[in-house]
Amino acid sequence: MIETSSQVLPHGITLSCRTVGARGRPVLLFLHGFPEAAFVWDGLMTYFSQPENGGFRCVAPNLRGFEQSSAPSDVAAYRPKQLVKDIAALIDLEGGQIECLIAHDWGGAVAWNLAAAQPDCMKKLAIINSPHPGTFLRELQHSPTQQAASAYMNFLIRPDAEALLAENDFRRLWEFFTQMGAVEGPHAWLTEAVKARYRAVWTQGLTGPCNYYRASPLRPPRPGPPHNDPAAAAVTIPQAMLEIHLPTLVIWAMGDTALPPALLDGLDQFVPEMTLHRVEGATHWIVHEQPELVARYLQQFLR
Repeated sequence: MIETSSQVLPHGITLSCRTVGARGRPVLLFLHGFPEAAFVWDGLMTYFSQPENGGFRCVAPNLRGFEQSSAPSDVAAYRPKQLVKDIAALIDLEGGQIECLIAHDWGGAVAWNLAAAQPDCMKKLAIINSPHPGTFLRELQHSPTQQAASAYMNFLIRPDAEALLAENDFRRLWEFFTQMGAVEGPHAWLTEAVKARYRAVWTQGLTGPCNYYRASPLRPPRPGPPHNDPAAAAVTIPQAMLEIHLPTLVIWAMGDTALPPALLDGLDQFVPEMTLHRVEGATHWIVHEQPELVARYLQQFLR
């Protein structure tokens, strides 16, 4: 049975969390992305908490700004350093070292940064369709394809983004699910019951989620007036902040139109202990579309 709780971190941020499994077991920590919430991991958490699948304690926080977690009003509160601080503190509350950090989308951005900066807090890292900052920066700076694919980010930093996203029963947010992939056919996982869960999260506020994009320079540039915003073009990241020295699983849905496969090129230069699974016929939302496959790859990796 998945339980909900609020974890108050030493630096004053509260994260609403979903948990299953007793304390003292090896911990799997799951990080969601935009525009989602911790509940999206319920199926995998239930699976891995079962004795025959490892008997893990599974924890999924709502990242700051999402659902009932703290949502600071200052955009600077959503910079990577602050997001990493939250998850590192949560790991300390869970015993100081977890078995594996499993993350998707924005959760993956936090996970890449935490694994590079504080590798001792986890034994393994698993990433699902979340670009490594090194290859993402390269593609944003040099690839017109990636710049076009990421153009939506510059919509999400608009001052009226929250209001526009909420219009017409969140029409634009549903389109993130139905249009961010090159796979034809119905989105069977997006049932009315699932939609109700998303609405319940989104109606609690969209400013925090949008602030992730406002706080990050890893966006396509906006040259010329009125912005003159170089965004990713002005960013450099030291090599030491990009290297991951942990066993790392990368699951990559090849039909993800926001994150083209070129992001995988050269990834092994940053992540030498990498196991990579490319999945055809799946989109950015592979966790929903093919949960059994994701569970199987994770199970193999955790062994």
